[in-house]
Amino acid sequence: MNIKDVENLANLARIELGEDEKKEILSDMESILEYVKQIEKVEVPARQLAGGDDTKNEHDLINVWREDKPVQRDFSRDLIISQFPDSKDGFLKVKKIL
Repeated sequence: MNIKDVENLANLARIELGEDEKKEILSDMESILEYVKQIEKVEVPARQLAGGDDTKNEHDLINVWREDKPVQRDFSRDLIISQFPDSKDGFLKVKKIL
């Protein structure tokens, strides 16, 4: 990566950078790319990549499905308005939020 790459990225992001900022970003990007190279070097056993059973244990989570059943609720407009602390002309009154 070089200064020209940083300038192209800044152009795509539509930001203006000074020379010092370009050098600082170049340094940061090189550090990030070096870290990514280190991560790429980590070897993971093939059985884990293939989803083998070696990684499972008794603490693995599973989905529990239940049948959806409609439930009748006693909600009505009048019930809600009667339970609300303040209302006017069928509307609920709330504090003004700025």
